[in-house]
Amino acid sequence: MTESTKRPDTVRLQRIAKGFWESAAFMSAVELGVFTAIANGSNTIESAAAALKIEPVNAERLLTVLTAMELITRNDEQFSNTADVDRFLVEGKPTYAGPWMLFSKPRWETWGNLTEHLKVPAAEQRVLGMYDDTFTVERAREYHEATYSIGMGAARRFHRQVDLSGRTKIMDLGGGSGCYCIIGAQQHPGLRAEVLDLPPVVVVTREYLKDNGVENEVIATACDFTRDALPQDADVAIMASNLPQYSRPIIADVVQRVYNALLPGGEFHLIGEMLDADGCGPIAPALWGLSEAVSHSTGLAHSVSDCADYFTAAGFKQIQIDEFIPDTLTRISGTKPD
Repeated sequence: MTESTKRPDTVRLQRIAKGFWESAAFMSAVELGVFTAIANGSNTIESAAAALKIEPVNAERLLTVLTAMELITRNDEQFSNTADVDRFLVEGKPTYAGPWMLFSKPRWETWGNLTEHLKVPAAEQRVLGMYDDTFTVERAREYHEATYSIGMGAARRFHRQVDLSGRTKIMDLGGGSGCYCIIGAQQHPGLRAEVLDLPPVVVVTREYLKDNGVENEVIATACDFTRDALPQDADVAIMASNLPQYSRPIIADVVQRVYNALLPGGEFHLIGEMLDADGCGPIAPALWGLSEAVSHSTGLAHSVSDCADYFTAAGFKQIQIDEFIPDTLTRISGTKPD
């Protein structure tokens, strides 16, 4: 039997069905501090077990799986972190993103009931699924501890790609912890910024602005940017990593409202989890869209074609589509004519 006529088997399907086993192993490794222990020299089964305060047999079980997942490598009895793990999952490094990797764990049981969530009728869906009446300042603080750990890296990447020299003010829609504005203010003296987010969130935003020493350059304003008036004095608008939370009509309206609010010559950067033009992937944006069913929201995954059409319909010119983070985030930008 040739490769082209090989009878299908269940290997791929079983791997998908057990995908949560891999997630569990990964999250436990982050919680236990496995990668930090390895980086600090506890890189054998016995020494890792001692550092993690678990039995050697369990250390062996976990390290074996992490090796098979290609998160660590093995050379005889010694283990090493792979490059991405060493950069992002070793505590104490400024690039540590452990909180973000654990972000979805509280929703684990909810995802186990996905079938029931998919049966929720439209009448019971909300414009913002996770941001219901129970979204408190404390929940916002927990949420943005995770997003900040990954958001600062994304903000640095944005400012490496986009030169805001000569610009006067950023308005950041749903800016959360304010990462894009923080980096902008630090890199461009005289640049002002305004983070627009819901009332519980801006309390937390102001804490991050103060911690980063930019509370005089960046302000945080309570604003539902899907409905409330937007600032009229900004020549840069950014909306990052909240695209799937909203429906197509809402995003189309937001893009139009941003266009109307921007100063002539202003630029808008929409950074989001976008599907390819054919809507067939990548998997990460597709899953973010599916997660909105768990939140009972009206949001879904948008394609790059959808988003480009929103920009065109609003009146933006010089529309450009750029890969931001491979297979995860895309940046679409456009300019309001003078």
